[in-house]
Amino acid sequence: MGLPSCKHLRFFGCHLNSMAGKCVALFVIALVFRAAMLPTFSGFGEVAQNSFRVINKGSLSSDSELQMRKNKFLEVPQIVWGLNNQKIAFARACLTARMMKRTLLMPSLSASLFYKEIDLLQPISFDKVFQFERFNSLCNGFVRLGRYSDLSNRTQVFELQKGSGRKWTIERDLDQLREFSKEPYDGYEVIRILGKNPFLWHDHWPVKDYAKVFDCLVLVEEISKEADKVVSKIREMGRKVGSKAVFSQNASNSESPSSLPMPYIAVHMRIEKDWMIHCKKLEQRFNISQICSSKEEIIGRVGNIAGLKTPMIVYLAVADSLLEDNSILNGWKEDLLNYPCGGDSILKGEGNQKMKEVTLADQTTYDAKVVGFDQDKDVAVLRVDAPNEKLRPIPPVVSADLLVGQKVYASGSQ
Repeated sequence: MGLPSCKHLRFFGCHLNSMAGKCVALFVIALVFRAAMLPTFSGFGEVAQNSFRVINKGSLSSDSELQMRKNKFLEVPQIVWGLNNQKIAFARACLTARMMKRTLLMPSLSASLFYKEIDLLQPISFDKVFQFERFNSLCNGFVRLGRYSDLSNRTQVFELQKGSGRKWTIERDLDQLREFSKEPYDGYEVIRILGKNPFLWHDHWPVKDYAKVFDCLVLVEEISKEADKVVSKIREMGRKVGSKAVFSQNASNSESPSSLPMPYIAVHMRIEKDWMIHCKKLEQRFNISQICSSKEEIIGRVGNIAGLKTPMIVYLAVADSLLEDNSILNGWKEDLLNYPCGGDSILKGEGNQKMKEVTLADQTTYDAKVVGFDQDKDVAVLRVDAPNEKLRPIPPVVSADLLVGQKVYASGSQ
């Protein structure tokens, strides 16, 4: 059929060369095209959507590895307070850097505990507490730590003031992070966050993300050994108590008492002055009275734990340098044998030089100060501010001269 004859064709009764016919023809062609091509596009959309979902549900490293940048950095204020709080603050800083697709510059931790005397804080580098390379290896693709030596130009720094106060809501905080993750701020090599330490920042991340960061934290050997000393002391105390319990009950167990592990319970004595001030403010703000706990309340709750088998070692975790009450060892049941460990003693690697209190046999109490100690032997020498007549020296004796029933004190190796 020749082209000229096409003009005489009719389509549903309409000549193609008429305006109405042309419109109908275009409409039919569009319907045919849609019927033929839409499944393909729909399938493509579904595949693309499914691919996006697969990426989101995949491993944390699969999508983050492509986004994490080694030439953009985030700097945060010094991380302070107890070691657990510092770990939480560090993880929050890591997750903030991850959101901004930046490498976190190795932060400074704190080796001392102070409430408000910020100038007295003893900074300690992250890699003096945790293994730097090990962290990056375990958290590869999720978060990343960098050193200041990695910077190419220290003048390309943008200072970001972190908001605070009741009006600084979690939504405003998140909007700020999103804003400064874009241009022109994203062009800076370093974004330095100013303000409060990361523990006080708003939280935007699930617990599993914090757990991922915690799993990457491995103590350096020196501090790990200090922690092992604490564990060994707890076990040693347990062996002594277990040995006494076995022999006092005339147990016929063939196992050696030293092979019987003594159970222990760890108690976080949260009665430090910083927390007591904070919790009392919270109670006033929310008009409730169940946030703060006194020493007596904690001791009572531990002693009334259902199913608690005694005797048992009670490991007391407390920030001793922030204590206003030094009598945390008093008031426990006889079958709950307390073992204190200052929250800052491991990082500092030294004993507590604070003033102590010593109660004599006649129930009089005097101040005392540690003048010497041996962590390995768990022995300390105290200077007691008491009258001379109250401090009677113990005369040395020979065992052959002792009488049956006479009270003696012995020291030395077993």
